[in-house]
Amino acid sequence: MKLKPLMIAVAAIVTLPVLAQSQLTVVNFGGANGAAQKKAYFESFEKAGAGKVVPVEYNGEQAKIKAMVEAKNVTWDVVEVESPDVNRGCDEGLFEKMDWSKVGNKADFQPAAVHECGVGTFVWSTVMAYNGDKLKTAPTTWADFWDTKKFPGKRGMRKGPRYNLEFALMADGVKSADVYKVLATKEGADRAFKKMTELKPNIQFWEAGAQPPQFLVAGDVTMTTAYNGRIDAAQREGKNLKITWTGGIYDLDYWVMPKGTPNKALAQKFITHASSADAQAEYARNISYGPTNNKALAKLDAKVLSLLPTSPANSKDALQFNIHFWADQGEALEKRFAAWAAQ
Repeated sequence: MKLKPLMIAVAAIVTLPVLAQSQLTVVNFGGANGAAQKKAYFESFEKAGAGKVVPVEYNGEQAKIKAMVEAKNVTWDVVEVESPDVNRGCDEGLFEKMDWSKVGNKADFQPAAVHECGVGTFVWSTVMAYNGDKLKTAPTTWADFWDTKKFPGKRGMRKGPRYNLEFALMADGVKSADVYKVLATKEGADRAFKKMTELKPNIQFWEAGAQPPQFLVAGDVTMTTAYNGRIDAAQREGKNLKITWTGGIYDLDYWVMPKGTPNKALAQKFITHASSADAQAEYARNISYGPTNNKALAKLDAKVLSLLPTSPANSKDALQFNIHFWADQGEALEKRFAAWAAQ
């Protein structure tokens, strides 16, 4: 009988790692996106008995992942990263390789979602937005965005060259499919900056994603570039903001597993769950970011589909953000833009 407490204590020690491994730390960007992930992924994962999800919010600091991996003290199991970071982190050996045989059939996913170190989890887009209460005639092209005679007033634009130079070329008549081919040349970059200069007196820059809908509601700008999810969030709050999808620039966020996570098997299980058609459809119902699993689209009604970057109507003239172009030329264009903006 005296041995019994000892045996219980030993049993408790033996089960500790098992308990620890049933808890998964998932890192995302918070906000409306974090709330949608909680509803679509975390709650259903826990309900299935797969494990408890501990959510952590961050601002995309790749340096934190790098520090954990190098110190061999990895406390994050699954992390949402942006497209430039999935490539860079993979090249630097910061992420585990993804086992696609466990995720699903690659053919079911958007081609851009398939990565050796990650799985694309949603598609978001930078688009043109306006206030339906203040602008009765809808702008339909980037040429309209530049037309301050037909549509008087300020224009909101993100402070930086990304997206803006692409939009400038489309406003100048370049087809979306040819934008990066043109922008890669000296003449094309000059052309984009010349077009930006035309609009410069009417530009009101924004730096945080929350600002464009605020500018529109306040009447500070007639139209603005914006992240489509931010406009969706404002619409859900009853604001009559509208999106013009023509020539929108879309990109993906990815799930990755930091190299050395002690919960790799459970992390892989979570990513598989979050990549399923049912889970992605539920996510899209909670925020207007497009599923990467194409089978999710068939599970969504027409109203939800009409708001997604990945719907056929919204994506027909869309441009995929070219991370390789910006990796090669981004630094030079950032410097040139900063000098241009300061003039």
